[in-house]
Amino acid sequence: MKRCLIISAIFLAGAVASAQEAWRDTTASDTGGRVILKDGSFIRPVTPRDSILVADRLLYGFELTNVPDSTVLAFPQVATPFMQDVLALPMWQVDTVKVQKVRATNARLLDIRAQIAIQPFEEGEYELPPLFVQRIHTDGTVDTLRFNPQTIQVFTMPVDTATFVPHDLRGQAGYPLTFREILPWLLGFWILALLVAGLVAWLRSRARSSAGPAFREPAHITALRKLDKWRGDKYWAPEKQKQFYSGVTDALREYIVARYGVGAMEMTTAEIFQDLRRTDVPADLYEEMKTLFERADFVKFAKYVATPEDNATVLPQAVRFVTATYQSEVEEEAEASGTEGEEAPAQAPHEEKDEDYMPR
Repeated sequence: MKRCLIISAIFLAGAVASAQEAWRDTTASDTGGRVILKDGSFIRPVTPRDSILVADRLLYGFELTNVPDSTVLAFPQVATPFMQDVLALPMWQVDTVKVQKVRATNARLLDIRAQIAIQPFEEGEYELPPLFVQRIHTDGTVDTLRFNPQTIQVFTMPVDTATFVPHDLRGQAGYPLTFREILPWLLGFWILALLVAGLVAWLRSRARSSAGPAFREPAHITALRKLDKWRGDKYWAPEKQKQFYSGVTDALREYIVARYGVGAMEMTTAEIFQDLRRTDVPADLYEEMKTLFERADFVKFAKYVATPEDNATVLPQAVRFVTATYQSEVEEEAEASGTEGEEAPAQAPHEEKDEDYMPR
């Protein structure tokens, strides 16, 4: 409470004294008190320096110790400008530095610091005016406290005109990027990439589900279409026979896998026909295919050159094998479904007579 009264007295300074000069002329008979000369004034820069430079902000004030909390202090108004070439902020800064209690009387004693901010704007030596404050006791007695003045020496930055070289303004300083600054962008990029990948996967799965089951062509149709690619005698030349026999036997291998479930794509010729021996392949077709595959092995691996007569029998034998085994499969399905007396299915697409594969 008393501290609030002390601070509020700052704003009531005009009512206590009209100007600083009036304080100097105050006598004991005028106020019932006395003028007391005090030490303890200080001057210090806001930013600690070895010397005071032009435009430095300084704190000019005093300290009072062991002030009873019932005492009221009245501060004078700060003149603006404070003095020639020195400006001051027209506001006192008052702080209670320490509070101690007296056990005998249960009273409190305060250490108080009061100060104003000033700024010199010219080089030189300045003798600052003394500081005054009125101390009003509980009995109405008013003492005027006068604090000794301070002297300051203000300097400017020295310039060596002999070696001074003017420089242009520096550009904006650049600082290297740190991992902490890049991390949010990396996380954002990866999160966005995951979202895009998830969206693409979802769209593809939705497209596959909406498209329905894919149509699968019958194995004999696929085989006949691939065999038709090797029709004619343009692949019978010695330098093309390896390609010719490889294409025909690969198409037959794929058909055997689909028709009989034999892993012909990874088997040798002997292994393929060892497994086909246990199937329902007719004996004459079995021997034809075995001879064709063995000749193909000679052409592919032993640099054997087949005769035109042998080449002319390759496609007719391959087509006959596919169509005959396909017809047997249809007949088995018809017998299983009880439709044995019905007319057999029409000839499959691309199915032609053996003589159609003779060279033209």
